[in-house]
Amino acid sequence: MKAQPKASHFIDGDYVEDAAGTPFDSIYPATGEVIARLHAATPAIVEKAIASAKRAQKEWAAMSPTARGRILKRAAEIMRERNRELSELETLDTGKPIQETIVADPTSGADAFEFFGGIAAAGLNGDYIPLGQDFAFTKRVPLGVCVGIGAWNYPQQIACWKGAPALVCGNAMVFKPSENTPLGALKIAEILVEAGLPKGLYNVIQGDRSTGPLLVNHPDVAKVSLTGSVPTGRQVAGAAAADLKHVTMELGGKSPLIVFDDADLESAIGGAMLGNFYSTGQVCSNGTRVFVQKGIKDRFLSRLKERTERIVIGDPMDEATQLGPMVSRAQRDKVLDYIEKGKAEGATLLTGGGIPNDVSGEGTYIQPTVFADVTDDMTIAREEIFGPVMCVLDFDGEDEVIARGNATEFGLSGGVFTADITRAHRVVDQLEAGTLWINTYNLCPVEIPFGGSKQSGFGRENSLAALEHYSELKTVYVSMGKVEAPY
Repeated sequence: MKAQPKASHFIDGDYVEDAAGTPFDSIYPATGEVIARLHAATPAIVEKAIASAKRAQKEWAAMSPTARGRILKRAAEIMRERNRELSELETLDTGKPIQETIVADPTSGADAFEFFGGIAAAGLNGDYIPLGQDFAFTKRVPLGVCVGIGAWNYPQQIACWKGAPALVCGNAMVFKPSENTPLGALKIAEILVEAGLPKGLYNVIQGDRSTGPLLVNHPDVAKVSLTGSVPTGRQVAGAAAADLKHVTMELGGKSPLIVFDDADLESAIGGAMLGNFYSTGQVCSNGTRVFVQKGIKDRFLSRLKERTERIVIGDPMDEATQLGPMVSRAQRDKVLDYIEKGKAEGATLLTGGGIPNDVSGEGTYIQPTVFADVTDDMTIAREEIFGPVMCVLDFDGEDEVIARGNATEFGLSGGVFTADITRAHRVVDQLEAGTLWINTYNLCPVEIPFGGSKQSGFGRENSLAALEHYSELKTVYVSMGKVEAPY
């Protein structure tokens, strides 16, 4: 099984290679097979990508928003036409089941291109401000060259979530995918050019942790958007701040999902499972601390165990498979270490906790795992695991669970399951998080803003709010009379 691209990088409308860059392999997580060999970007590649973007951006910014939006909408159409092909590539890149990628990955990327393409004409309007006989107006202007740094859990989606608002605002983008998932973004760039995007406006370069600083510190870069871990976010934000670059950060989480005793039990369990096991638990917004009111704890755990043990683990290309492997052996080892810490610190292992016996080969599979009787001070309740490990904690009352839910440095997401809609609103109003759900979890349509607070980052992806992060306001005061001066 091979997925070798024409070259490692996509710059100025075409594939580009520089064999002087450090070689690295793209591994299919289900089998351990090398499916592509690429080269990390050299400084020369970085310079080429940024110079291309800088050159193309001025002419692009001069186009009308409607014309820019038309190209993005065409890209969305092409992505939908090739959804199966792109979904299979995403599965090869990440190991996620085709059952999942075919409905959640290229499609959400296409949604971003369609949404931002559709609002281009109205979303970038400014304001008229009357000032007596004088007046002022504002306009949104592009920032210039933007850098996007992606994570490995949703590589195609992130490439589009960052690219769509950046492009529609009149910017150029240089996107660096994770070295674990290098393939999908190249296809996105290829499709954009096919849709009519002028060359140089969306460049993709490969690399690792050493590549990011070359982009972030470049004097011609105006804005950096990162999806990644909190430690990486701190480093990138610090480097960007040195030159006062615009920054948005979508970082990690340890989000609370609160289940009150009047909740619909099956829905709450379904929400908790989706919020912990979807994408093999590799989702930043996952509700990994599941607080269950004591009155329903036993029923919740019994049914949760039954449903978890029915999850189908297997070949990601089989549409019956519900849970694929983790993205890499290193990530699986990290998750297994956390599971051992959970057991050592006294949590009750309800189910899972190891490597499934019935999946052969070198795939990086792990069982969906549930810990019960977790306490707030346990490592597994405090640190982001980023794998299919659910921590179930008990609670008595509302004030208590709100305080415990907020007792974390993170503030990305949260959720509440209850039949009392007044209580639901009361609780989400007090949870310290950027994105919250009531009686569901992890739904992120492009129409709504997504992002975090506290150490989970700042800025928002998607919706009209994203336009504010890829443009800035220019204010113009217009005088209609003569200037009078006292000197």
